[in-house]
Amino acid sequence: MGKWSANDIPDLTGKVAVVTGANSGLGYETTMALARHGADVILACRDEKRGADALARVRTEAPGASAGLSLLDLADLTSVRKFAEGFGAERDHLDILVNNAGVMALAERRTTADGFEMQFGTNHLGHYALTGLLLPQLQARPGARVVSVTSFGHKVGRMNFDDLNWERSYRKWLAYGRSKLANILFTFELDRRARAGGSSIVAAVAHPGYANTNLQSGTSFQWSNFMAQPAAAGALPQLYAATAPDVKGGEFFGPSGLLEQRGAPKRVKAAKRAYDAETARRLWEVSEELTGVSFRFE
Repeated sequence: MGKWSANDIPDLTGKVAVVTGANSGLGYETTMALARHGADVILACRDEKRGADALARVRTEAPGASAGLSLLDLADLTSVRKFAEGFGAERDHLDILVNNAGVMALAERRTTADGFEMQFGTNHLGHYALTGLLLPQLQARPGARVVSVTSFGHKVGRMNFDDLNWERSYRKWLAYGRSKLANILFTFELDRRARAGGSSIVAAVAHPGYANTNLQSGTSFQWSNFMAQPAAAGALPQLYAATAPDVKGGEFFGPSGLLEQRGAPKRVKAAKRAYDAETARRLWEVSEELTGVSFRFE
């Protein structure tokens, strides 16, 4: 793929995209790039003011871009359902879904509106439910993309099905790692199930490397501006996964530089446990039970 950049994104005119967490960081840069190349982009944001500010910036920086705002709180399954219902009432298809939003390393254990540990509930379960509820619109477009965003944190993640919600003891970085491992397991299982069900959906996953974003807000972890690449560069792997014509289901993309910290996107490998099909199957079944969302492939 060489030194692929956002300039290499193909013409997306006529395509509809949804980006979660689109008001800042990787989500905003992904939204901007998609809009600049002709996509009709829905900014799916939790905070209405921040979302409106981001939408205004998109329209200023990309005059003529087609973009809109819709409220979505991934930590509340009622909000997820409302978003999906609203989208389905207005549109009959979806070409690109970027499951980008997330929370990281919350100092104290918190829970979602539905009682799930906040990181697992937001980063994984919210996106699992959203993808399933938007499946009819995704399957209406041959080759629709579902791109989930993970991080280096997945390497410390472990799936403990006896205590998924960290009710016994809470360790913030391990909780974050579990949610990011879940993003990859979900993507690989989505690819397997889509292909088995005869669906043309392309499910891929990406990580940004070491990117300077505000994801760490509220944590004690600080990004080094000297070491970190800008958010626009960190967004390139997920943009490649969302738009490049050679992407296949089940692929993983990250930066090509030293230790995958920065650089143009390339295909990368996840931690070994991310390829455990039995763990992925079990996570899928548990996610279906917890959210009440089932996937019907066709």
